Amino acid sequence: MNRTQALVAEAGLLTVAGLDAVFNQPTEPWDVGVAIVALGALLFRRRWPVPVFVLTLPALALVGSVIATLVALYAVAVRYSDRVLLTGCGLVAAVGYVFPGLQFHYSRTDTVLTLIYATMTAAAPIFFGRLVHAQRELALRLEDIRAAREHERLLDAQATLAKERNQLAREMHDVVSHQVSLIAVQAGAIGVSTTDPHVKAAAGNVRKLSVDTLDELRHMVNLLRASGSRTAGLTPQPTLSDLDRLITGSGIETRVTGAAPEGIDTAVQRTIYRTVQEALTNVRKHAPGSTATVEFADDGNDLAVTVTNTRPTRPTLALPGAHLGLLGLHERATLLGGTVKAAPTGDGGFRLELRLPRAAGHR
Repeated sequence: MNRTQALVAEAGLLTVAGLDAVFNQPTEPWDVGVAIVALGALLFRRRWPVPVFVLTLPALALVGSVIATLVALYAVAVRYSDRVLLTGCGLVAAVGYVFPGLQFHYSRTDTVLTLIYATMTAAAPIFFGRLVHAQRELALRLEDIRAAREHERLLDAQATLAKERNQLAREMHDVVSHQVSLIAVQAGAIGVSTTDPHVKAAAGNVRKLSVDTLDELRHMVNLLRASGSRTAGLTPQPTLSDLDRLITGSGIETRVTGAAPEGIDTAVQRTIYRTVQEALTNVRKHAPGSTATVEFADDGNDLAVTVTNTRPTRPTLALPGAHLGLLGLHERATLLGGTVKAAPTGDGGFRLELRLPRAAGHR
């Protein structure tokens, strides 16, 4: 029901209650006053249903205005589930309905019929109010069930996606990595066994490309595992304790200055590791023969990790790149409220800076 329909229904209800009071022809000022109070109180029945019900009782007992009391009694039944309260309000309403007729003398049959009619009149809004309350509760529970089913569906989809990601990672690791490794080994063997300088150079390039491809493949496999689930399906996710091994195995002369604070979160450690890994991979691909510096800085608010390399000293191979590694670093940093900046330096080198807020890394 929209706002206009609600206002029309409210006006119609008050009109019916007012006509009921007018048809009972109140003549005394007191009777007119209690009828007006009852009608005015109905405007607040949703917020204070019990006080409004009490305010309608004088009009019921003195004027015989039934509609206002029944509407208020319905509001009480919609709001409250207390059986004692509802029974008490129903009895009071029934007595108030009978009260104006006490001045007349009824036969026994008329008295019984009047009591039955008063009881049914008082019980009807209570039962109807409880029915509406149950309907609303049922609608809320159905909504909760729909939300729970949707959440369960999302969890199933995520589980399926994680399974597919891990399966894809295993296939890439077991098949592609194996084949590329064989290419690299055979290219290295050709380079050692041949004396032809052109063949040796070609074999070296093939081996270099194979090694770079393996690095990219391992990086992609790790991203697939990390995106598929909270824990990797094949190997544990790296932390700062693995950083020394990464730098040592990179084949690049690297100097580390500073250190990361103790006790930072594993997600932050993993992001720092991936940043250094990506930076060193790019150095090896695009700046052969250069040296690198990994610098940690902490100003109390932000933790900064900067990887800077010098200009290359050997010819650079024209390797394809889609900048997906840097895009992945930006996404990782954004999830932790940080930033990643990458730009060339003035001396022909390159600088990659990761900056994370200390709040993101505090356990």
